[in-house]
Amino acid sequence: MLFLVAAFLLLGVVVGAAAHLPLPVTLVAALAIGCWLLVYGLRKHRPDGTAARKRAFHRSGEAR
Repeated sequence: MLFLVAAFLLLGVVVGAAAHLPLPVTLVAALAIGCWLLVYGLRKHRPDGTAARKRAFHRSGEAR
């Protein structure tokens, strides 16, 4: 979650600076942020990831 907050903060800074930056620089920054969010999302929701194991463990009804 902290990574997502940092990504949105960085996105806000980049969007605020976009009016003063050349278009290619803005597009490269936007691409970098998009890739970062994509990698985060894929790692968070992949079937063999730790999030899936935690969900399966909690659904099984076993005590923590």
